[in-house]
Amino acid sequence: MEIRNGTSVQEFTLEGLPAVQHLGKVLFLLHLLAYLASVTGNSLTITITWADRRLHTPMYFFLSTFSFCECGFITTIIPKLLTIFLSGRQTISFAACFTQAFASLFLGATTFFLMGVMSLDRYLAICKPLYYPTIMNTRTCILLVTACFSLGFLLMVIPVIKLSQLSFCGPNVIPHFFCDLGPLARLSCSESRSIETLFYNVVFFLTFTSFFMTVIAYSNIVVTILRLPSAKERKKAFSTCSSHLIVLSLMYGSCVFIYVKPKRKSRLDTNQEAALVNTVVTPLLNPVIYTLRNKQVHQALKDALSKIAYLIYKYKFLQVQLPFDGDI
Repeated sequence: MEIRNGTSVQEFTLEGLPAVQHLGKVLFLLHLLAYLASVTGNSLTITITWADRRLHTPMYFFLSTFSFCECGFITTIIPKLLTIFLSGRQTISFAACFTQAFASLFLGATTFFLMGVMSLDRYLAICKPLYYPTIMNTRTCILLVTACFSLGFLLMVIPVIKLSQLSFCGPNVIPHFFCDLGPLARLSCSESRSIETLFYNVVFFLTFTSFFMTVIAYSNIVVTILRLPSAKERKKAFSTCSSHLIVLSLMYGSCVFIYVKPKRKSRLDTNQEAALVNTVVTPLLNPVIYTLRNKQVHQALKDALSKIAYLIYKYKFLQVQLPFDGDI
C-alpha cells in the first residue's frame, strides 16, 4: 500500500474486546478450539469432495470452494485475535492492517457471491432438472466461481486502496478486534466520508445482489416443491435446501447488522458481537450444517475412513510378514 507523506501513523492498535479482556486465557482457548474445529471441518469438506467421485457434482464443487473461502477468511482474522488474548500484543503495522482489511473483505465478498450462485444451482436442480446437466457443466461451474472471485476482488480493492492513500496522523486505536474499513476511515485525518459512502454502497450492492438472487431462486423452488405430488418428494426437496437456508440466514443477518443498519452511538460495540458471529460462529457451523444433514457426505466419509483403516491394517500385516535380515 502506498503511504502518503501526510501519514505519520506507522502502526495501529486493535482494541480487541475490552469488556472481557480480563478473561484472555479462557477466550484464547475457546477461540483456538473454534478456529481449529472450523479449519478442520472445512478442510474435511474440501478433501472429501475432491476425493470421492460421487461428490464431483456442481453443488459440491461450489460447496468446496465456499469452504476454501471460509478457511481463508477466518485465517486472516482469528490468529491476530488469539495473539491479543494470549499475549496482549494489540499493535499491527500499517501495511499488515490494510492487508488484513482487504483479504477479509475480498474473501467475504466472494463468499456472498458464491451463496448466490449456490442458490441458482439449487433452483436449476429442482425447477429445471432436465436442463440442469446441460447448463451446469464443468465449464459453467468454473466460469461462475471465477466470476465470484473476480467481482469480490474488483469491488473491494478500490475502497481499500483509496483509504490507504489518505493521511493518518492522529489517533491510531481501532475500536475493533480486526482491521475493518469503517473504523479505519474514522481514524483518518483526511476527509473520508466519500470513501465510507463508497464502501457502504459496495456492501449494499453486494448484499442486495446476493439476497435478490436467493429470494428469486427460493421463491421458485418453494412453488415447485409445493406442486410435487408426493409428500416424500417434497420432504426430500426441502431437506436439500434447508442447510443452505440456515447458512444464508446467519451470513445475511450478521452482515446487515454490521454494515447496513442505521448509525448510532453504540454501533461499534454491537458490531463486535455481530462480527464475532460472522468470523467465528458461522464458519464453525457451516461444515456441521452441510455435512451432518447430508447422507452422501456421510457415506463418502465412511468409505474414506474404511479405506484408511484397511491401509493401516495392510501396512501392519506386511510389517509382521517381513523376513528378518538373517533369513535373506
